[in-house]
Amino acid sequence: MSYEDDVKQVNRIIDQQDGPCILVGHSYGGAIITTAGNNPKVAGLVYLAAHAPDEGESEADNAKKYPSAYKSLIKGDDGFDYINPNNFPSDFAGGVAKEKADFMAVSQTPTKDSVFHAIIHIPAWKSKPVWYMVAKADRIINPDLERLYAERAKSKKIVEVQGASHCVFMTHPKEAAELIVEASKGSQ
Repeated sequence: MSYEDDVKQVNRIIDQQDGPCILVGHSYGGAIITTAGNNPKVAGLVYLAAHAPDEGESEADNAKKYPSAYKSLIKGDDGFDYINPNNFPSDFAGGVAKEKADFMAVSQTPTKDSVFHAIIHIPAWKSKPVWYMVAKADRIINPDLERLYAERAKSKKIVEVQGASHCVFMTHPKEAAELIVEASKGSQ
């Protein structure tokens, strides 16, 4: 699958909805909702420790400007990337129960490297309301990059979660759910 294919898949689901919807993106999913959010049925965007590139930007280029803390990325010879399973619990899933984090590590689906280099066109956050959750201990996306994304999108609300890893939605589900509910009410 390509970035464009991922956006098409999300748009397929949006088009099946019978009314306005809120898109929620985590990590690479943020780049997907940044484009798919242009669908007229989308009323707002929620980013949970997610990328929100601007026109002409890619996740990979932004990560070079704001390097992340993890060093466990493995770039496969087949063009797919994954996180070293030995480092996955600490780098990706800090705060997640060990047994669950270990399962996540060995069951992760490799991601095609090219999706991280996709150039964004017409970012939806320029025309749709945004809510953003910053994971302050994120090792995958630099929290300063998350803040940049949140601020330049003029987020209606920015929630910073102390000690939260990249899996902020798992370790702080109440706060994530509250932000999503607030977005659903605030976009009406």
